[in-house]
Amino acid sequence: MVDLKRPYRTMMELSKKYGPIFRIRLGFQEMVVLTGYETVKEALVNQADAFAERASIPFLEDFAKGFGLIFSHGENWKVMRRFTLSTLRDYGMGRRTIEDKIIEECSVLTKTIKTYAGKPFEITTIMTAAVSNIIVSILLGKRYDYEDATFLRLMDIISENIRLSGSPNISLYNMFPTLGFLLGFHKKVMNNRKEFHDFIQSTFIEYLKKLDENDQRSFIDSFLIRQREESKKMTNGYFHNENLKAISGNLFGAGTETTANTLRWAILLMMKYPEIQSKVQEEIAKEIGVRQPRTDDRAKMPYTNAVIHEIQRFADIIPANLPHATTMDITFKGFFIPKGMHIVPLLSSVLHDESQWEKPYEFYPEHFLDSEGKFVKRDAFMPFSAGRRVCAGENLAKMELFLFFTSLLQKFTFQTPPGTSKDDLDLTPAIGITTPPMPYKTCAIPCS
Repeated sequence: MVDLKRPYRTMMELSKKYGPIFRIRLGFQEMVVLTGYETVKEALVNQADAFAERASIPFLEDFAKGFGLIFSHGENWKVMRRFTLSTLRDYGMGRRTIEDKIIEECSVLTKTIKTYAGKPFEITTIMTAAVSNIIVSILLGKRYDYEDATFLRLMDIISENIRLSGSPNISLYNMFPTLGFLLGFHKKVMNNRKEFHDFIQSTFIEYLKKLDENDQRSFIDSFLIRQREESKKMTNGYFHNENLKAISGNLFGAGTETTANTLRWAILLMMKYPEIQSKVQEEIAKEIGVRQPRTDDRAKMPYTNAVIHEIQRFADIIPANLPHATTMDITFKGFFIPKGMHIVPLLSSVLHDESQWEKPYEFYPEHFLDSEGKFVKRDAFMPFSAGRRVCAGENLAKMELFLFFTSLLQKFTFQTPPGTSKDDLDLTPAIGITTPPMPYKTCAIPCS
């Protein structure tokens, strides 16, 4: 009954028959699925505390062991989230310091694309590297060259784990954890996790040698200094190495995959809809000219802003959301839901809600424009989720999307390779917890 490659699609179909709230059992897993803008908003925003836990799912418990930020629970999650948000702000998230780093990376990326001289190339690696360097600059206080072997391996590990985590085999493992034949995929993910954690371990051992409380250079520095302070107070309940390794993996993965995949969708959609690409370029030429785009430009560029928002809505990067759980017994919209129930607040159903979007299954930037062409905020725009577990890096991601997208379209027009047309482009999402586009080639023609 369930499409194990894209279970969120099955859930969308079931909601048509059973309504916006229904319970489903997959193997030993029981869950309540919430669909549509009104229902998801009521749960995540209006009753945020009741739906703020992370569900205990066999694979995620094996993988995260309750540490870090994204998949942790209770007090550990609260402490790590508070620390993460305040430390990201300290390192300039949403401010000029991080904007300058993004602009520097835009420059490296555009120079790299120029080397292809308009010939077809696959954009995944360099786009992922450019985006990843932003979170790496915060985590480690440095950037990597796009060809750096260690950097390429780290990106491969994260990408492979996200893809495998959404695979049918892992879904089956979650339903029937005792099925031993599924452990091959499981083992691969755990080996990747160990390799990433070993890298963090060896990296922060180096950092410990040079740690200066008066000169904190990175997120890891800040964590280690806090660890030292807590150990002196004998209260080091949460600032231990397992949390540091887990939170580094969380930030590296979440800060790389979602934004890089959204930008890959952006290039693909500009090739598919060249008339939209032209309108964005006209607005860039009019409002920015040839100087480097800055975040402040967004306010006077309603069409470009609308296109970026529509790319995020259409791309539907985390369709099933990450799994929530109830923190208490609750009667929700007339249904009793017990404490600890696995909740699926289906983001795909919000971003495609027919009561909220004029053309939910089409790419239509006018969703975010009024009759006068001014940008309009939409409440049902929830690509970062909402409530207590909303994406911690939302402001950083928005800044990256605007600066990378405008910098690329200022310098290049993206076209299909010779011998192919826009009609040949496949808009089917790939499989995984996140939904990148299928691999494709593009030609970046320099703007005169």
